[in-house]
Amino acid sequence: MTDKVSQNKDDVIVIKKYANRRLYNTRTSSYITLDHLAKMTRDGDDFKVLDAKTGADITHSILTQIIMDEEASGTNQMLPLSFLRDLIGMYGNSVQGMFPSYLEESMKAFRQNQDQLAKAVQTGLAATPFGQIAQRNIEMLTNAVSAFTPGTKAADKPAASDDKGELDALRQQMDAMQKKLDALSSDK
Repeated sequence: MTDKVSQNKDDVIVIKKYANRRLYNTRTSSYITLDHLAKMTRDGDDFKVLDAKTGADITHSILTQIIMDEEASGTNQMLPLSFLRDLIGMYGNSVQGMFPSYLEESMKAFRQNQDQLAKAVQTGLAATPFGQIAQRNIEMLTNAVSAFTPGTKAADKPAASDDKGELDALRQQMDAMQKKLDALSSDK
């Protein structure tokens, strides 16, 4: 994912939310939906959502609503139940204050270190049977992440595994799954 989010206030797109729950993009002078905001987020566009009546910044609640809608759809669930339960359990305790910055840094590190992790596993563990299994798992995870993350090319990298036929079969299955997902999302 490319990070186009700018620190320049002029680059921030202002979205106004009206009492009738409609969202208005002030840059394009058009009404938009939560799906549009989700796409803008995936594209790296920096925006803030303001309550049209009070001027209050409600971006956090709108982004949370997008996540809730994605999770409720049943097709794009990313948050395991155990994580959700742990997250709810942290509200109100002493960890709540530092957890947002921890999550933010963890996500940043995850995006930056995908390739480094694969290389470390390949060079450090490749000689052991567990290392070979870990390498295959990393490759499958990387391919899965790249299939669902616009702009990544991880799936195009050649495999370092000796058992290239198995990896090719997995890639074909992933491609078939991606085509099915694309077909399902275009039916909406």
